[in-house]
Amino acid sequence: MTENPSDNLPEDLPPTAAPRLVLVTGPSGAGRSTAIRALEDLRYEVIDNIPLSLVPRLLEGEPHGPALALGIDTRNRDFSVAAFLDLVNSLGEGRVEILYLDSNADVLLKRYSETRRRHPMAPAESPAQGIAREFDLLEPIQQRADIKIDTSEMTVHDLKAEIGRWYGGGGKDSRLALSIHSFSYKRGLPRGIDMVFDCRFLRNPYWDPALRGLDGRSSEVSAYVAADQRHDAFFNKVRDLTLLLLPAYVEEGKSHLSIGFGCTGGQHRSVTLAERLGNALADAGWQVSIRHRELERRDAQIGAEAQAGT
Repeated sequence: MTENPSDNLPEDLPPTAAPRLVLVTGPSGAGRSTAIRALEDLRYEVIDNIPLSLVPRLLEGEPHGPALALGIDTRNRDFSVAAFLDLVNSLGEGRVEILYLDSNADVLLKRYSETRRRHPMAPAESPAQGIAREFDLLEPIQQRADIKIDTSEMTVHDLKAEIGRWYGGGGKDSRLALSIHSFSYKRGLPRGIDMVFDCRFLRNPYWDPALRGLDGRSSEVSAYVAADQRHDAFFNKVRDLTLLLLPAYVEEGKSHLSIGFGCTGGQHRSVTLAERLGNALADAGWQVSIRHRELERRDAQIGAEAQAGT
């Protein structure tokens, strides 16, 4: 039996609906091509490096399918930030979504050094100069983006999995995707966070030698944090506030909300709260992605050290 491609399209997009349009962009080297391929695997119709001037003509007439992803590259001859934002405004609120792939400048520089490629915005200069120029150029689009994914500490497989979480369908309202982050204040706030909660007032498992080497995903650490007399009231208020706001954000057409929990080291208290809120929202039927920045960074370092030792 021949498989019907529409069987695997995102669940909230019936074949008769106007197509969901995702514009994929971001600084060179941040993972746009990988994201485009991941969307193609999810049965989006994709076109990469399309000139902005061709997009309106592409969308003319009857829709060919319910999901379309277009890769927009600053190297295209007709690219400009003004033209990009004019296109988004002309398509109307709720019709188009901007997926912005981001990365730290140091990581992008390392990627360019490893591949020995010239940066498209500084072909005769250092990649660092091109990266800085592109960051400045894309800032208005980065601020306008609906979903931002920082790929600084992601592998290709991590990024594909993250795209699947955002665009794979399912959930109470897959037009609103939630990301819950844990982080250490020592390394600053993650990029693109909408709501931030400070967990440093809760008692710290780090000072218990038996718990120091564990993280907030373990039952021992989770129980230790929950035993703080202030934990339940804090968590319940955050959960109830979030559940109160989510339908309002859906009504306003917001497609992505990111919530961060921060603590001193980003391994115990913030991880525990991020896991608990993520699970509570998932149980309530929302589409949730949970990210632990410091744990991912630690695991990447351990993997690199292990590889270097072989």
